[in-house]
Amino acid sequence: MKRKEDLLHIGWLILRAGIGISIFLHGLPKIMGGVETWTYIGSSMSIFGIDFAPAFWGFLAATAESVGGILFALGLFFRPAAIMLTGTMVVALSTHLAAGDDFMVFGHALDLLIIFAASILIGAGKYSVDAKLLPKLA
Repeated sequence: MKRKEDLLHIGWLILRAGIGISIFLHGLPKIMGGVETWTYIGSSMSIFGIDFAPAFWGFLAATAESVGGILFALGLFFRPAAIMLTGTMVVALSTHLAAGDDFMVFGHALDLLIIFAASILIGAGKYSVDAKLLPKLA
């Protein structure tokens, strides 16, 4: 039984690290894009009736993806990172749906929303920084 449990934890490590690095690479150009990029990204909040401070909202989304992606991959402050990433994917998915995009466009945001939401419940896992430094959070 120990081997099966170890394989489960190794599998979760691979999935967590792979998705975390991928979302980091997706967010890195956004965080480095500066105010113009942040304003463009943050303007998506208008579909929720939030028209103020688009650069702030865009910076928050870019930070969630870049910093949150690294935290997700490492399993460090995992649940807060997963919550931020879930929120970002809710906005991304909503933006695509409001634009009338088809599944081939919004499917990626939906897939990541499912992964991040489930991750909040699963936790960082045995092979994570949280498990080593903050075992009660893992």
